[in-house]
Amino acid sequence: MTLRLGARGSTLSLAQTEQVARLLAPFAEVEIRTFRTTGDRLSRLGAEISGKGVFTKEIDEALLEGRVDVGVHSLKDLPSAIPQGLALAAVPAREDARDVLLSRSGSTLARLPAGARVGTGSPRRRAQLLAARPDLEILEARGNVDTRIRRMREGRWDAIVLARAGLARLGRLEDICEVLPEEVMLPAIGQGALALVVRREDGRAAEIVRRLDDPASHRAVLAERALLTCLEAGCRAPLAGHARVRGEEAVLRAAVFSPDGDRLLREEGLGRAEDPERLGRQVGEKLLARGAAGLIAEARA
Repeated sequence: MTLRLGARGSTLSLAQTEQVARLLAPFAEVEIRTFRTTGDRLSRLGAEISGKGVFTKEIDEALLEGRVDVGVHSLKDLPSAIPQGLALAAVPAREDARDVLLSRSGSTLARLPAGARVGTGSPRRRAQLLAARPDLEILEARGNVDTRIRRMREGRWDAIVLARAGLARLGRLEDICEVLPEEVMLPAIGQGALALVVRREDGRAAEIVRRLDDPASHRAVLAERALLTCLEAGCRAPLAGHARVRGEEAVLRAAVFSPDGDRLLREEGLGRAEDPERLGRQVGEKLLARGAAGLIAEARA
């Protein structure tokens, strides 16, 4: 059987998909097909990206139409509800989910001078940067990893914040000046994980793809996605969440911020690894009881 993998054509997406293809090679012939998604077009135009699914829509359509057999995505790009007819078949072993700082001077976050310009396109990162260093100037940053690093080095920003996982997959860990601890920068939902999506009716593709599934990583992201669903938060909300599975237990840390980082709500929950979605809902309900809906609405406005 030949498995046709559908992926975005970006450098990072191709690196991720080629990694998946190598892992699948012992079990099937593999072919990679690339797509330009709505999110790619908006990003190229420098437009604001709102709503989940803009980086997956075209690949989902190709899956449903039978033009590809597996969609390979960064899990944080998945909408909270996967389109009808598709299923999340596997989550391979997750990379380090933390964020990292890159700076022109080699400085860490604490050593950046007052007024330093830090680039990010993420409301979550913006809020947490301002919570840690309200004296910084946070500027909009768009484009792929290579583009952002080049623009920083050209002087557009003094520093940028990226996901460590992306740099690891691109072989660019040497560019990192500091791995940001979760106490300072809690990761995004699903950050560092890959999602392998198949048609529900395609049992053969699902059977092959499930060989790559890492149960601990899969359960962790299910807890995070249940949190996202509970809070009804979109990609523009300053929401962070990271779960870890240790044996029979799962721990989920989550936070919701005001856009300026001045107000924040943090919660942590412990639950059974075999029921990660319940844990996600429990932590989400705790945040809602403390006023998270108001912060999310403020960010949307």
